[in-house]
Amino acid sequence: MEKNEKKIIVALTRPFDRIDEAVSLVESYGATPFIAPTLELKLTNTESLKSLVELADDLDYLIFTSPTSIESIFKFYPNFREKLNMNCQIATIGHKTKEVANEYGLAIDLVPEEYTAEGLLKSFENINIKNSLIGLPRTLAARDVLPEGLKKMGADVILAESYSSVIPLDKVRIELLIEKILQNEIDAITFTSPLTAKNLFKVAIEEQIPEIVNRLSSSVLTVAIGPITYKALKSYGIEAIYPKRYTVKDMMDLLFEKLNHH
Repeated sequence: MEKNEKKIIVALTRPFDRIDEAVSLVESYGATPFIAPTLELKLTNTESLKSLVELADDLDYLIFTSPTSIESIFKFYPNFREKLNMNCQIATIGHKTKEVANEYGLAIDLVPEEYTAEGLLKSFENINIKNSLIGLPRTLAARDVLPEGLKKMGADVILAESYSSVIPLDKVRIELLIEKILQNEIDAITFTSPLTAKNLFKVAIEEQIPEIVNRLSSSVLTVAIGPITYKALKSYGIEAIYPKRYTVKDMMDLLFEKLNHH
């Protein structure tokens, strides 16, 4: 069989409940997705989330950094929208998060041009948020850039843990992914957050790591969703690429554009 007849295999490390779009895009390009989530998102109703909901009427701003934080609030507090201060401004990082917020009846006031914490902080530079009360539900595994940046601008930030990011209990798929990488059975791999990369290496046996890094930099096309995930891969010594817009679709378009020009 000639090489161009062989189906391209793209490994996807996104959490199971976030993987559908990526799978569809891979299949639409005529390739085969290999699903191996290195991350699991667990919705949690923590004391900090309860406190945030209790203060919903006092919030000046509410920031959602992912669809999961929205789903968590509405799972545990279905009437959250009614509790929210009518004048509260809502910001989301990315259009996917905005779409999910809209589905729950929330109107979004701000989406930064760059879908990162840094991009959102840049958007706030022209807004006076001194003494503003800002709600930020998210996973505690996220970086401190956003809450720290908002505090430096004089805002009071209520950080609430709305979900946890953990390594899946069943690691069989991750172990199989590692085997396939080492056996040259993967053509490309995508990472959508720093944890999707870090967890892969946490599951790998120490002796395997140098070879995984070698393969992901040479024989496997490694694509990150954006600069933050790219930096996480770079910290392992992995050569990766990322798209101009930090979305799953743009990531996949770039991946296949590169593969087709290979």
